[in-house]
Parts: sequence; C-alpha cells; structure tokens
Amino acid sequence: MTKIKTFAIVLISFEMVKQNDKILREGVVEESLPNGFFRVAMDDGSEALAHLAGKLRIFKIKILPGDRITVEFTPYDNRRGRIIFRKK
Repeated sequence: MTKIKTFAIVLISFEMVKQNDKILREGVVEESLPNGFFRVAMDDGSEALAHLAGKLRIFKIKILPGDRITVEFTPYDNRRGRIIFRKK
C-alpha cells in the first residue's frame, strides 16, 4: 500500500469526540490559580481543574472565587475541564 492509502484508512478508522459528547456540569469556583486556571468544586462533591474558554477570554469575562459556573468535560477526563459560562 502507498502512504496515502494507509493514511486514509487510519483517518477513517479514527473517530474524534463529537460536540454533543461533551459533559456539562455546574460548580463553584474555590480558588483562582496562575495562567487562567481555577479550582472548581462541582455540585456532586468532586473537584476539578478548569481553564477559561476562548470566548470568555476574548470578551474579558472575569471569574472570581465564589462564582457559579458551567464546566465542559470530555468523556476521557472528568478532572480537567473548560469554563464555558459564568452564572449571574
């Protein structure tokens, strides 16, 4: 087989996580860490490390300890996530 055919076979067999496969959970920011990371206490009692999503960075949405937020996780790792919404 040529390299192009092999690459096409590998590409077809590899499935990426779809947008609807993301897990959304709510929590409260416990601590602000360097480089835009936050320690978040989730509603189910677990703890996670989360960073700001790109839109929150672009529009300079400020996140402070005590804020209620929505965090998006992949199915692969539920200890690290992305903050996608800050509740008022």
